[in-house]
Amino acid sequence: MQIRVFFAVWALVLIAGGSTVQGSEAPISDATAECLGCHEIFHPGIVEDWHSARHSVVTPGEAMTVEGLERKLSADEVPDNLREVAVGCAECHTLRPEAHADTFEHNGYDVHVVVSPDDCKTCHAVERKQYSENIMAHAYGNLARNTLYQDLQEKILGTPRYGEGAIHYEPSDARTRADACYYCHGTVVGVEGTETRSTDAGDLDFPVLSGWPNQGVGRINPDGSAGSCSACHTRHAFSIEMARKPHTCKECHVGPDVPAYKVYSASKHGNIYSAMREKWDFTPVPWTVGTDFTAPTCAVCHISLTVTPDGTVVNERSHRMTDRLGWRIFGLIYAHPEPKSPDTTVIRNADGLPLPTDFGGGTASAFLLNEEQMAAHRDTMQSTCRACHDTSWVQGHFQRLDNTIARSNESVKTATEILQKAWEQGWAEGPGKGSPFDEAVERKWMDAWLLYANNIRFVSAMAGGGDYGVFEDGRYHLAAAIAGLHDWMQTREFLKTPSP
Repeated sequence: MQIRVFFAVWALVLIAGGSTVQGSEAPISDATAECLGCHEIFHPGIVEDWHSARHSVVTPGEAMTVEGLERKLSADEVPDNLREVAVGCAECHTLRPEAHADTFEHNGYDVHVVVSPDDCKTCHAVERKQYSENIMAHAYGNLARNTLYQDLQEKILGTPRYGEGAIHYEPSDARTRADACYYCHGTVVGVEGTETRSTDAGDLDFPVLSGWPNQGVGRINPDGSAGSCSACHTRHAFSIEMARKPHTCKECHVGPDVPAYKVYSASKHGNIYSAMREKWDFTPVPWTVGTDFTAPTCAVCHISLTVTPDGTVVNERSHRMTDRLGWRIFGLIYAHPEPKSPDTTVIRNADGLPLPTDFGGGTASAFLLNEEQMAAHRDTMQSTCRACHDTSWVQGHFQRLDNTIARSNESVKTATEILQKAWEQGWAEGPGKGSPFDEAVERKWMDAWLLYANNIRFVSAMAGGGDYGVFEDGRYHLAAAIAGLHDWMQTREFLKTPSP
């Protein structure tokens, strides 16, 4: 019975091909009409989500007529066959079939499962280029191709086994990695073959994908491109409103290593957002300070095109997140200037390690922004601040941030000096002898920079200070970690006995 109903509906849709569906204002291609006819039965959530999207009601041709700051489509030209129909299922999932390793024949069409940024650039060329130059787009490679980060990852994700008086770590499996670090960094989505599945529409063939599902920011797609637009613009509505709300960023920036959302929630800005957001408008382009919103969100500071009520541009839209950042406050192991290249695997510090800083606090300056570049990035960020705050407030805030970075780096240096003595004395194995991340004393050191110093800096940068920057994984815990390291060392000095 289900199959008969399915084909009856499909036939009706085919007859109506090229017309609108469910009140959509834009013409729909025959191919998309066929897709909707099936999937509104089998995947109603997807279809209804798409019906709520701007893609369903505005054609690229119409979007190209918009001029000035209100324009959302950045490509100079769009293929003729796409201009006058809604951006529907077929327009995305049958685009460039030859480029996608996951393309398969499906009801007479060459369809691919994974829509990539290189598909989206058909209409959003500028945003795609910017994102490709963004450190997020390189998140998979920056983790997977850095031997030191891989060591850190395995000591966190690997399975510990006890034997012969020591703990050994078995490498993590692909599913564990995809469920952990690579959930946000992105997996490599590969094609392992095809399989036949029994469905309500009969037996159908589908590609078998490895590394799937995933929506990580640096996902490597079957067409070879890096990134996932749906990490922020979740499919199939691809909502501007959703991308502008902090909950979207929270998915990967909740801490304790990168506690941006938790800090934002505790800040005055987060307080205003929580209290007043129902009165805000998250959809206009451009986004007007004081009219559409009254306090910054993540998108306001890092991405969005914002203007004053008289239309003066505060900041241009950018999908290159570092455009407004001078410092990289996520310490590795110290806070440092932002890298010049989004591919951080090229960085080598004074010790030859793939880190932007060395154990003594020096920076791999050849690979990082210089002072002039940092100042330019900072001025861009401060343009947003000055839309609501006077110059003295803004200057005072950034002076405190600079001080926090300096003081937290000094504390991390103290912790590192204690650990280096442990390595020198042979009480723990370090670089060159073993992993710097697997022994208890090394874990205390990791807590100091990976958790507590990072938290302190995020609190300072995001104006979430006070109690959160002290007792919630902040200065209290950093001081306690250093005291614990020192006590460990004193005990070893007293015993004069190497640890097992």
